[in-house]
Amino acid sequence: MRLSAEARKVKKDILEEYSIDDAAGLRILETACEAFDRMRAAQKEIRRDGMTVTDRWGQVKAHPLCSVERDARAQFLAALKHLNLDIEPLQNGPGRPAGRR
Repeated sequence: MRLSAEARKVKKDILEEYSIDDAAGLRILETACEAFDRMRAAQKEIRRDGMTVTDRWGQVKAHPLCSVERDARAQFLAALKHLNLDIEPLQNGPGRPAGRR
């Protein structure tokens, strides 16, 4: 599956920040980016059509792609979690983070 420009940027940014170079890690990251693209595609269609649709009997229902978006987001986040990335923000020195008193 060919990744979108946005997904390629996500992949590039993660590779640069975390230096993933093992085969399993690269495959998990690729899977994460595929899920990211699926999520974005669903979001685009939902934005176009609206959050709800009317079925043939006139009943208002959630857009069918809402579940695709939800599942793709969960797959993206799960794949990132499996990479076991240290996502703790870096601090310049000891003490409280900036902006807190």
